Amino acid sequence: MTTGLADELSSLPPPLAARLAAHRFDRGHFLELAKRLENVEEMDNHVRGDLAPPAPGDIVDVPPPDSREAKHLRDLGVSLLAEGACALVVLAGGMATRMGSVVKALVPALPGRTFLDLRLAEQRALERLAGRKVPLYLMTSAATDVAIRQALGDRIDDEHLATFPQRLSLRLTEEGALFRDREGMPSEYAPGHGDLVDALSDSGLLARFVESGGKVITVANLDNLGATLDPVMIGLHAERGRKITCEVVDKLPADRGGIPVRHDGRTVVLEEFRIPPGFDPAQVRVFNTNTFHLDGRRTSGRPIRAPHQRADEPLRDSLRARPSRRGGLPLSTSQGPRRAGQPKSRA
Repeated sequence: MTTGLADELSSLPPPLAARLAAHRFDRGHFLELAKRLENVEEMDNHVRGDLAPPAPGDIVDVPPPDSREAKHLRDLGVSLLAEGACALVVLAGGMATRMGSVVKALVPALPGRTFLDLRLAEQRALERLAGRKVPLYLMTSAATDVAIRQALGDRIDDEHLATFPQRLSLRLTEEGALFRDREGMPSEYAPGHGDLVDALSDSGLLARFVESGGKVITVANLDNLGATLDPVMIGLHAERGRKITCEVVDKLPADRGGIPVRHDGRTVVLEEFRIPPGFDPAQVRVFNTNTFHLDGRRTSGRPIRAPHQRADEPLRDSLRARPSRRGGLPLSTSQGPRRAGQPKSRA
């Protein structure tokens, strides 16, 4: 199978080949993953090993806003902002297939204000709090980069406001050939946010941030407007001294998503589709919001090896498969008040 696939890759249309190269498509790794798809057992998304609920101390409550501890953490977070030690990374990539197949960043979130407008306003508010510039890095994709960069215009300075692209890959058929659209073109996709650290490192932004004294990087979804460089959360992450802190929230009955668990003794976040049948996700009362606080110094030069999982996408008369990088990140977790009127949360 991989021989035929290798031939297909060698004969890609030049514009597509150039686009893949610009987004650091790794031909050898792709062929390796495609070969693994032949072995159903090897590409089984379920983790192996010992799985257990979080241990005491893995999840900590964020203190009440009016408490002495919250004030201490807030003061610590504000001091880090004032040092220029914090940056916000917003995930604005993907394939722009939701919200009417338009770029989500440019969709109105409030009358007359897009998600991008609100993120830029948030950056200005953080800068007033910090008394200095606060970097905002937007991870875009092949489908969103041009539109977002055009909307930002000359405000991009590649230091305090910058974009960087996530990776790009190709879908496969169930038989392991390139999946093609009705025009016969290979189908492209963004392989998930598991490539965040690699993409940020490739851009040079992470190294420059750390070299300039940067310490904390907060990562948030574009449309989760309650997720930001919250001084209390920054302070909590810094005080606990962990490489990664993940914000989690109490589950509602219909909630599904990544949950913190102990996997072979390590605290990780696992998407529910990775959890084997013998472990009941309901015994974990929280799930993650995809908001992470990273220690930039311990992350720079040490890529997070998020594993690839198989993601099947059913079509009318065929099945396409794609390796996707999601879940399995080592972390510490904490919980605090959920924003936007949601129930109690942790981080």
